[in-house]
Amino acid sequence: MLGECGMKERDKLALKKNSVALCKEMVVDELLIQFLQAEDVLTEGMAETILAEPTSHKRSWRLLSLLPKRGPQAFNSFCTALKETEQQHLCTLLIRFRERENKPTEIEGEMSLAQDNTPAKDRGNQERFPEPVFPLPTQECAVPAKRARTHESMEMCLDADSPVTTAVLPCTPEFYMSHSAQAYQMSSSPRGLALVVSNVRFEPELSELDTRRGGEVDEEVLRRLFTELDFTVSLHKDLTVQAMRDCIEQFARQSEHAVCDCSAVCLLSHGVEGSIYGTDGQLLELDWVFERFDNARCPLLQNKPKMFFIQACRGEEMDSGVDQIDGDDGKEPAGCEQRDAGREEKTERQSEAGDERERERLRVKLPQRSDMICGFASLKGTAAMRNTKKGSWFIQEINTALRLRARDTHLSDILVQVNGRIKEREGYAPGSAHHRCKEMSEFTSSLCKDFYLFPKLQGHPKGRQYLVKNVWPRREKGGSKTEIQAGGAEGVRTDRPVGRRAAGGRWH
Repeated sequence: MLGECGMKERDKLALKKNSVALCKEMVVDELLIQFLQAEDVLTEGMAETILAEPTSHKRSWRLLSLLPKRGPQAFNSFCTALKETEQQHLCTLLIRFRERENKPTEIEGEMSLAQDNTPAKDRGNQERFPEPVFPLPTQECAVPAKRARTHESMEMCLDADSPVTTAVLPCTPEFYMSHSAQAYQMSSSPRGLALVVSNVRFEPELSELDTRRGGEVDEEVLRRLFTELDFTVSLHKDLTVQAMRDCIEQFARQSEHAVCDCSAVCLLSHGVEGSIYGTDGQLLELDWVFERFDNARCPLLQNKPKMFFIQACRGEEMDSGVDQIDGDDGKEPAGCEQRDAGREEKTERQSEAGDERERERLRVKLPQRSDMICGFASLKGTAAMRNTKKGSWFIQEINTALRLRARDTHLSDILVQVNGRIKEREGYAPGSAHHRCKEMSEFTSSLCKDFYLFPKLQGHPKGRQYLVKNVWPRREKGGSKTEIQAGGAEGVRTDRPVGRRAAGGRWH
């Protein structure tokens, strides 16, 4: 019996019987919720309630508790949403369970055929509007239960040919007017130049530097993301250390920086603390990279924000996580720094008047390095996680956060949100070192103002003439396929060398 707002009993049963697997494996993010809102399955209030839950498990539980009350089409819409957010294996799990529970016996089938007195006209309508049938993967991808999944089948089910993306949400003129005064100027078109260097395949004799499967996905994600953020993107693949140096120096010297308001550099490779690998097994120091963009060597980017994203391991330690204990986060009491600052304030005021005269005689100077922000995929000494088909965890979260939050959030806060999302992620590969592995990203900043990208907002700020580009939500199709490799958590790999030391490097 179906109530006015109820779900079919067979669909309720499918959700109930598979609720444990769904809560453990489902990713309930903004994209999934937006899809369900577009299908009128969830109201705005419901969406806010779900996303306000502090953990992934609780968000999944809250969604599953609402779905049975959202009408007879909620189940099919939910399955479609899973498919559209690269969770095809969960969609398959539900569909196959429903088919198995409702499969008639041979006698029942004959009786139903004999008793089928439906008029031809009605049967025609049923044929025109059938229940959606979702494509099923091969047998290796079948996931009847989480514990039955092998490394290979798990990877095939969790992975897809290309990352799921939604259009970068546009900034509004009102937001720009209320926040631009305290932010870096960001009105040029293009906003800036973006350099993406991606090393996926290394020289064959370097057995300790395996092919970074999934790296192709990362580079395509970044290319699309920065293009939509109105950057001019240069993508370079599989470079030796010397080629990386030449590429970075040439990029830093480009005259186009003079008419742009910011820049971006993304480096993706294997790495150790403080350095990343070229395809020849040599190491490129990150400090050398940052120096190319300091105020002395790159005058065209003085006082302009420069963002860096480093997808590489910073050591060989695997973060296995720790058990969380109950209680409030530790809060440090006011320490000696505060008291010392109070004592020093008087002395500083006394010398301030004399210093002011001296400053007037000196020309304005800048520190050697400033206005930079750099996001790292992992903490010092730890490995960075990469899915062999979806790409790295860090780049996935950067992509999602910038697309959804750049419209009204400055970059420092966006990277804090990325840290929170990375903190929640956990690998799954029973029997391997990657099972329940963790990762923690971090960032460093010498920014001096809020760094808003003001996406898809065009026009000169002084004239206050703005044009928000038309951005119909769309899903990017295609993209470069990546090979399937057995083993690892969610097809997880690390961006660290394996086996013996690589040439010119040491591990920490």
